[in-house]
Amino acid sequence: MNQYEKGRHTPDVRTLKLIADALDVPLNYFFCEDEVSAELAIAISKLSTEQKKQLAEIIANLHLNNDDVD
Repeated sequence: MNQYEKGRHTPDVRTLKLIADALDVPLNYFFCEDEVSAELAIAISKLSTEQKKQLAEIIANLHLNNDDVD
């Protein structure tokens, strides 16, 4: 871990997955560019498949409504 923190080495995806599992976060958590995105990644990972589908619809509708405003 020390080598990763100091930027001397970069973990491969398999290692990142092991770390994610140990921390109980989704793999994509490590690729989030800000804290809000990271929090969303964690929250979404805890949803059921049906809830994720519903959320995707809500986001699609928000995006469509946002396009109407521009």
